[in-house]
Amino acid sequence: MALRQWTHLFALVSLLAAESNAQPDVCGTAPLNGRIVGGEDAPPGYWPWQVSVQLRGKHFCGGSLINKEWVMSAAHCFSGSSPSGWTVSLGLQSLQGANPNKVSRNVVKIILHPNYDSKTYDNDITLLRLSSPVRFTDYIRPVCLAASGSVFNNGTDSWVTGWGAVKEGVALPFPQTLQEVEVPVVGNRQCNCLNGVGTVTDNMICAGVLAGGKDSCQGDSGGPMVSKQGSVWVQSGIVSFGSGCARPNLPGVYSRVSRYQSWIKSRIRSNRPGFVQFISSGLDPDSSYTCPGL
Repeated sequence: MALRQWTHLFALVSLLAAESNAQPDVCGTAPLNGRIVGGEDAPPGYWPWQVSVQLRGKHFCGGSLINKEWVMSAAHCFSGSSPSGWTVSLGLQSLQGANPNKVSRNVVKIILHPNYDSKTYDNDITLLRLSSPVRFTDYIRPVCLAASGSVFNNGTDSWVTGWGAVKEGVALPFPQTLQEVEVPVVGNRQCNCLNGVGTVTDNMICAGVLAGGKDSCQGDSGGPMVSKQGSVWVQSGIVSFGSGCARPNLPGVYSRVSRYQSWIKSRIRSNRPGFVQFISSGLDPDSSYTCPGL
């Protein structure tokens, strides 16, 4: 995951708690995170919802904690719904070395989205139930989820985290410390034109620097893309797919979390995740973007 500085494009937003029985006062808070623009290694506790989804003890994909016993990730990380061999590590700073805040849980249930398409990556989302609830600390906290109707205009400042490759074909070096990268949202119309018209559906959201050099990469799949408003972090996307990593004019593609509020609610009926509506004000520059075939 490469990182370069990006000039913030600020949007006026409103935050509305979308679930009276959810946890909007708990989700999306990171007491140890004071970052505005920063380096590559993420300090401990900066992204307390980030988890490592592991298969037989080895990191396989990323994910995000959404309440005390559920994690959200990407469907393409899983070949089926059997939880055998799958575990989740929370409070993890590095994949190797000491992790004093680490907590692990077995996965007891995998719920793939019923309409996931492995060819197009549409509906690339899954829910993982943990073997027992976790206790929230400064290093382990749930993220807020973008509610239905949330709007992330072209240029909305976002952060992606994970333990993936630092660039194509180059693994994260020892001790494999959690990485963070800041990227702006790229509107769906422009993203379709860049990736090929028809590639990006309404269930997807894109982000990246068109000059290249900043992106998620192999091993980051399933991890969160978040945007901050006030003191609350809201997950807008799930790392899904892209053409290589950080290539110019090829932004990464993420599952659009706001499209799945109803589905998530139908699967998690108690202690539901906190859904927050994120609304960018003003005209989205992407609305007038066009190209042949669009």
